[in-house]
Amino acid sequence: MTLLSVENLSLSIGGLPILRDVSLSIGPGEIVAVTGESGSGKSMTALATMRLLPERSMTNGAIRLGDTSILDQSEAQMCTLRGQSIGMVFQEPMTALNPVKTIGDQVMETILIHKAMTPVKAQEHARDVLTRVGLPADRFPLTRYPHELSGGQRQRVVIAMAIALRPKLLIADEPTTALDVTTQAQILDLLKDLVTEFDMGLLMITHDLAVVADMADRIVVMRHGEVVETGPTRQLLTNMQHPYTRMLFDASRHQVALPPVPPPVPLLDVQHVIRDYRLPRTQLFTGPGHYRAVDEVSFTLNRGERLGLVGESGCGKSTLTRALLGLEDVQGGRILLDGEPVFTGHKPNLAVRRKMQVVFQDPFGSFNPRHRVDRLITEPFHLLNSAPAGSERSDRIAEMLRAVGLEPDDANKYIHQFSGGQRQRIAIARALIIRPELILFDEAVSALDVSVRAQILDLLAELCEAYNLTYLFISHDLSVVRTVTDRVLVMKSGKIVEQGETEAVFTAAQHPYTQSLIAAAPVLPDPETLRRSLDNV
Repeated sequence: MTLLSVENLSLSIGGLPILRDVSLSIGPGEIVAVTGESGSGKSMTALATMRLLPERSMTNGAIRLGDTSILDQSEAQMCTLRGQSIGMVFQEPMTALNPVKTIGDQVMETILIHKAMTPVKAQEHARDVLTRVGLPADRFPLTRYPHELSGGQRQRVVIAMAIALRPKLLIADEPTTALDVTTQAQILDLLKDLVTEFDMGLLMITHDLAVVADMADRIVVMRHGEVVETGPTRQLLTNMQHPYTRMLFDASRHQVALPPVPPPVPLLDVQHVIRDYRLPRTQLFTGPGHYRAVDEVSFTLNRGERLGLVGESGCGKSTLTRALLGLEDVQGGRILLDGEPVFTGHKPNLAVRRKMQVVFQDPFGSFNPRHRVDRLITEPFHLLNSAPAGSERSDRIAEMLRAVGLEPDDANKYIHQFSGGQRQRIAIARALIIRPELILFDEAVSALDVSVRAQILDLLAELCEAYNLTYLFISHDLSVVRTVTDRVLVMKSGKIVEQGETEAVFTAAQHPYTQSLIAAAPVLPDPETLRRSLDNV
């Protein structure tokens, strides 16, 4: 029996072809993964299934949910199907949730809109559904707001909203991209359990091929709006027919060759750093409490070394990063860069601040879209005592753009004219332009698809060779940290629980927390091993 059937679906927006003859099917209790690079048409296929398409879109072909033709339904009929027969989990839970409504109200909303229960019963059902997704009412009351939850907990609320009426089909669009490895493992286990328990069909859209290999029954590979290859997971992994499919999986296993580490000369010295946050008063006549986000953290980063920092969401990575950049003062300890303190008194030391730059996770969000590239990448010049001007400024811009694999003419373009990978290259050019002694990469490749990620990692290796880069690489993607760092720090609850040479930590982790992180990380299986296992069956 087929639950969802997409047959020769073509989609154009304003006359521009987006999808071409896309066909796929999902049965009850089946997980089908759609994978491919950004812009391949994965999300548009899902939105077409939900009939959530932009204006001026034209569709041809057929989409059937059981015996119902989706493309023939009116908007009122689709409103009945959405939530009741088809649920969707979006990529970013914070934007999918209403910040001014409680989580209980948001889960109840779907139930009440469809008039499936009375308000009293809807509240009870919302409590049961939230408990089912791992948010029991005794710890997570219905009165909580989204900002009071972690990223993984917010994603669980979005899943609870999507399954509140037990839909036949659940669509998950990159549901774990922004999550750390242990939270990702919990969300994926939850989705698999829900498919089994409710006999739902799950259409999962992701560029993480390790997740695809471990979870999906069948894989659909898309490129430029077309399906280039499809088949059962194990068979496709062991016998890839299309060159594009092979390229994707090779990029997922991509390893970079870093230049040798120079002799150790300390550059960044972090000594017993403590960062506390004040908590609100719980009673009228008691003092405010304090939350310790960074607890006695100490480490040294040598000049020319590449250091990784890993840990779950909420472990203190971002707080430590802000302290290193001089954006937040610390309550204890010292941070020294090249022997000088990052803070003088309680103010950031600008002489030290100009020696550090940062590359953020979202390249588009970190740029002003109204400015051209030449102005964007020269923003750090304000830190210099005398900024380059005239031909010297133009030469520096051209040099940095060439260094990151772009052309000098790109300086006159706007940021929206570039792809995600090119934007991240521009972000790296901005960080390099004042020749800092230290660069902090904060989840700099987590939002990129596998092929673009491989290009950016190769670029880092080339820049290390050309500019003798020293960097702190902060990420929850353990496979990336393993290939682009020489040493790694593992952080838990504000403390560094393990550190050492990267390969030694990954192959023989000593701390139970490190072992649990490595065990939770999805691993892309080796095709030869899979082939042998299939031959033995």
